[in-house]
Amino acid sequence: MKNTAARGSLFVVAAPSGAGKTTLTRALLDTTDGLYLSVSHTTRAPRVGEQTGREYHFVSRETFDQMIERQEFLEHAQVFGFEHSYGTSKAAVEHHLAQGQDVLLEIDWQGAQWVKQVMPEAQSIFILPPSRQELERRLTGRGTDSAEVIAARMSTAENEMKHWSNFDYLIVNDDFDVALTQMQAIISARRCLTAHQAASNRDLLQQLLPNENLG
Repeated sequence: MKNTAARGSLFVVAAPSGAGKTTLTRALLDTTDGLYLSVSHTTRAPRVGEQTGREYHFVSRETFDQMIERQEFLEHAQVFGFEHSYGTSKAAVEHHLAQGQDVLLEIDWQGAQWVKQVMPEAQSIFILPPSRQELERRLTGRGTDSAEVIAARMSTAENEMKHWSNFDYLIVNDDFDVALTQMQAIISARRCLTAHQAASNRDLLQQLLPNENLG
């Protein structure tokens, strides 16, 4: 029997703004082999320095709507307060999973719930800030926003944090290195599942157990 590439796993990461999700996921990608960041489709125009296929797949509203009609999105949503929409290509995610790559998907809590309905085997991770005070400090930014803007951001973040219990894993981003280690541990543990290891180590299992029917 030949070794075969085990099917990859889908990891969905969500967090309120200010929790440090983007910084953590970028560090995770830099330190973890075989992990692919899903690139979303969007109807907004590219900003200076952005490239299609890298930050996003930039498409027209007509193309995006046609993709919805053809049910090509794993999840999609229109960002509140903006006219732009974002979506995750079902085919692109499936392609990388079939190639044995683990896929990392950064979306909001609502998108995460949609993904879990379509792909219940997906592993969902929610990231929390260490305190309300620290969250407000992070959302305040450079100190140029009004109190009303900051209050609105805090309200949005609080609404998002109410959904923490819907996720498989919960990480508090207090110490960055600890939070990163915990995310790495989730990926590593998933890869050590018996079914995953069996697919990757067929030859070894046949050698160790030559009289066993491995299926």
